[in-house]
Amino acid sequence: MSADTILGAGASFPAPLYMKWGSDYNGVSGVKLNYQSIGSGGGISAIEAKTVDFGASDAPLEQAELEANGLAQFPMVVGGDVLVVNLDGVADGQLKLTADVVAGIYMGTITRWDDLAITKLNSGVKLPATKINVVHRSDGSGTTWIFTHYLTDAAGSIWTAGADKEISWPVGVGGKGNEGVAASVQQLSGSIGYVEYAFAKQTGMATTQLQNKDGQWVKPSIASFTAAAASADWKASLPSMYMVLVNQPGADTWPITGASFILMQKDQADASRGKAALEFFNWAYTSGADGATALDYVAIPADVYKLVQSDVWPTITVSGTPVWP
Repeated sequence: MSADTILGAGASFPAPLYMKWGSDYNGVSGVKLNYQSIGSGGGISAIEAKTVDFGASDAPLEQAELEANGLAQFPMVVGGDVLVVNLDGVADGQLKLTADVVAGIYMGTITRWDDLAITKLNSGVKLPATKINVVHRSDGSGTTWIFTHYLTDAAGSIWTAGADKEISWPVGVGGKGNEGVAASVQQLSGSIGYVEYAFAKQTGMATTQLQNKDGQWVKPSIASFTAAAASADWKASLPSMYMVLVNQPGADTWPITGASFILMQKDQADASRGKAALEFFNWAYTSGADGATALDYVAIPADVYKLVQSDVWPTITVSGTPVWP
C-alpha cells in the first residue's frame, strides 16, 4: 500500500476523533487514514507485529516494554471515561456516585439501585427497586485500563480486582469496544457501563456526576478533563511519556481522565510511510484542536507536542536516519 493511505489500529476511546481528523486531513492533503477501532490491546499487538503504521492505546507502555519491542510512544489526545446509566426517569448528570459506590457495583457487593449506599447520595432522585445490570468491556481495552486504575487509586480498599487492559470481572456482561458497551447499556434497562465521553454524547446517554479527590461533585466536560490534565509533567515522563491522569487533585478535576497514545516502530522499513504518519500527527497537533474540542476531547498543548517532536520523533528512523522532518 502506498504512502497516501496511513494504516492505524487500536483504541476505541479516541476513535471518533481519529475518524474526524482522518476526514479533515484527507480534505487538505489527499492522504487517507484507515483506522480500525479494535481496542488498545489489539492496537499494541498490531504495531508489535508491524501490520500497521501506528498502533493506538489508552494504556501506555512502560519503558522496558517499549524497548523490548522497539517502539516509540507519544500522547495524542486527552479525554474522560464516564459512567453511563439506563434508568427510567433519571436524567443526564442527575445521579451522583462516589468511587467507593462504583467499586462496590463493579465488585458485585452493591447489587440494587435502591441500595442505601446509592440512595443516601441521591436525595430526591427516584431510583428503582431493581437489580443493577453491570456492563464492562470484553476486549483488551485502554478505557478499562483507565477505569480500573481509577478504581484502584480512589477505592483500593473495595476494588480488589486489579488494574489492567483486561481483568477477571467479578460481575456483569461484556461489550466489545466503547461502541459495544454503549449499545449494551442502551439496550439493557437498569444498566450501568463506562465509555469515553464522546460515545455518551453521540448517543445521548445519561452520564453521572462523580465525587473527585477533593470531595467535590463534578460533571464530565472539557473543563474538568483539562483540569485533571493540568498537573501532568510530560517532560519528566520522557523517554516513554508514560502518564496516568486518574484521581488527580483539584476542585474541578474529572477523576477518570486519561491520555491516548500513539505507538510506532522506531526502525521503519519505509521512510515515506513513516514520514506520512508523522505528517498526519503533526497536522493533528497543529490544526486539529478545534476538531478535538468539538468532540469533547482535550488537545495536547503546544509545549507538549513540541517535546514529542524534539525528543521522541527523532528516534523514529530508517537505517539510523530520522524520518522527520
